[in-house]
Amino acid sequence: MKYLDEYRDPQAAATLFAALHKTVTREWAIMEICGGQTHSLLRFGIDRLLPPRLRMVHGPGCPVCVTASETIDQALEIAARPEVIFTSFGDMLRVPGTRGDLLGVKARGGDVRVVYSPMDAVETARGNPEREVVFFAVGFETTAPANATAVWAAARAGLRNFSILASHVLVPPAMEAILGAPDNQVQAFLAAGHVCTITGTSQYEEIARRFRVPIIVTGFEPLDLLQGILLAVRQLEEGRAEVENQYARAVRPEGNRSALRMMREVFEVGDRNWRGIGTIPESGLRLREAYGAHDAQRKFPAAARIEAPPSPCRSGEVLRGVLRPDQCPEFARRCSPENPLGATMVSSEGACAAYYRYRRTAGSSVRGGTLPSPLVKP
Repeated sequence: MKYLDEYRDPQAAATLFAALHKTVTREWAIMEICGGQTHSLLRFGIDRLLPPRLRMVHGPGCPVCVTASETIDQALEIAARPEVIFTSFGDMLRVPGTRGDLLGVKARGGDVRVVYSPMDAVETARGNPEREVVFFAVGFETTAPANATAVWAAARAGLRNFSILASHVLVPPAMEAILGAPDNQVQAFLAAGHVCTITGTSQYEEIARRFRVPIIVTGFEPLDLLQGILLAVRQLEEGRAEVENQYARAVRPEGNRSALRMMREVFEVGDRNWRGIGTIPESGLRLREAYGAHDAQRKFPAAARIEAPPSPCRSGEVLRGVLRPDQCPEFARRCSPENPLGATMVSSEGACAAYYRYRRTAGSSVRGGTLPSPLVKP
């Protein structure tokens, strides 16, 4: 890619829209996995200009959104300890657990710091040998290599005061859980290109074969998404179920072998609880025994969990793709980015946050109307 405008060209978009309208003959539902894809679909008005029979379903593609409240609660407990410097990316500070959020801990005197890289947290541990430094390691496969590298580097440097609270989740098991659910509506997937730059595409082959669903690896720009949707629709109309790589400029079939080696060196696969979905077997990463000295869950065992009070938030249904954000009665009423009821409104990549930013006016989710971007004209 030389220029971003190449992937936002109105004439090219119009050609792809025309091909979609010509191709679609039946009702289809396609899920985009990544929250970044959701934001592009809404920001550029793509969802409004698709054929009436084609529906985009928003998936659990935001690691902030799917981090279980019990993990947030453990983060709150650790961050409140006087001997701890708790480090995190900024998007985790307002995610609610059953006992508040990390900003609340900071307001009460906890040493909670925003960092821009896990290696920043390693350097904080190096500079504060008398304190325990914990990094909140959240993400899909995309961020796992960097977090693994931080643990590996701390272990090699003998920094036993550095640990991570790991909450890594894996995309393929989540796709299988969605497809296997009794209320599943998804017939094809747009897989997240940045995840596949790490993992490659082979991990999706068995899912496509077993569940008979097309899986298209796509980028995040409008033309990426439109081409990915067109590839998925062509497969659906022809009765095919294959893995295709629209994002070939960044994704190789084998992925990033160096990154995968580092992940496998430090992490192993285990069960993981997903907010709004539940426990999915073999869907998360945890530190291997050899790196147990850097595991915050071992250093700071969690207290008994407080049962969360009933909440009107329906983000779990949003994450599973069975409810659109603006169909929730609390959307843009009691629930907003300033007063979020759930993580899908907190995160900048959450589907509820995307709808609040681009679709919160009355009736704005229907097709037609004014586009938020001059990319294409209805």
